[in-house]
Amino acid sequence: MPRFPVHTVDDSPADARADLEAMQAAMGKVLNIHGGMAHSPVVLAAYRGMGRAITEHGTYDARTQESVALAVGAVDKCAYCQSAHTVGGTRAGLSEEDTLVIRHGKPTGDDRLDSLLALAREITGDVGHVQDATWQQALDAGWSVEELEELYAHVAVNLYTNYFNHFAGTELDVPEAPELESTT
Repeated sequence: MPRFPVHTVDDSPADARADLEAMQAAMGKVLNIHGGMAHSPVVLAAYRGMGRAITEHGTYDARTQESVALAVGAVDKCAYCQSAHTVGGTRAGLSEEDTLVIRHGKPTGDDRLDSLLALAREITGDVGHVQDATWQQALDAGWSVEELEELYAHVAVNLYTNYFNHFAGTELDVPEAPELESTT
């Protein structure tokens, strides 16, 4: 059960309205996560700020972004984010089977992507710490130091939403991801 009201654009706090309108325009509706974040405008604004930074300065394509989100959501056991990013991942070119492989931490057949996802999983599961071998594997797979540093931003925005959903008790309003194991 949600701990915060889930706002629509019409009943949201005035300071959150513009951000919520933008999220509605981008998603086609106000998702429960965004409507819940809107209850405290700073929460939604912080999320939107991270998203804008990634959009303006990030270099990952949509498929890579969704893959990272799926890997982080699986480590954090966030049902909402695994479900939302399964939808987003299929829109970005992943098959449903690809989304399951990523969520289960299995090899995708793309060594470059797998090395990035291994790093994302370690960042997430070990509170930012990564093994030198995992870092080197990603470099050896062709990721630049700048691209690996960018990974931190992608992990951080996903941690933000995963933890918000756990904290808020966000109810699922997207199709449930298959084979879901979660706390939210």
